[in-house]
Amino acid sequence: MPQPNTQFELSVNDLDLIEAALREKKAGVSMASGGECEQTRSLHDLLGRLHNQKEFFRPKTGVFVGG
Repeated sequence: MPQPNTQFELSVNDLDLIEAALREKKAGVSMASGGECEQTRSLHDLLGRLHNQKEFFRPKTGVFVGG
């Protein structure tokens, strides 16, 4: 039986595109269902997992200026 691929080669742009598509889908599902449903919660959880895997840049030396 074949094993699933656990190594992905996605760029930051690829992840941005996936995240935007999931947000759009979530908005459409939420509007169609009139509120919270199982699919909306699943999409929200997936977006949260993507967000939690991000590594935000913060310089080791100097002052961080956010924008």
